[in-house]
Amino acid sequence: MTPEQMKERLEKHYPGDAVEVFDLTGSQDHYEVYIESAAFKGLSRIKQHQHVMSAFEPELNTGEVHALSIKTKIKD
Repeated sequence: MTPEQMKERLEKHYPGDAVEVFDLTGSQDHYEVYIESAAFKGLSRIKQHQHVMSAFEPELNTGEVHALSIKTKIKD
């Protein structure tokens, strides 16, 4: 999965919200993502991260995305 594909998927899940994707190793399987969204309001940090991870469940299960570091912020 390319960084562009990952960003596109996140933008579909969080339309109009701030989304950033960083390929940490250049191997397109270790990523850090940052999302600022009102969708996280009322969710614990763990629930926010699970919300993001659900967008990549197939890739995480197959190992296409091996590592995913997630940073979230609640949009005001």
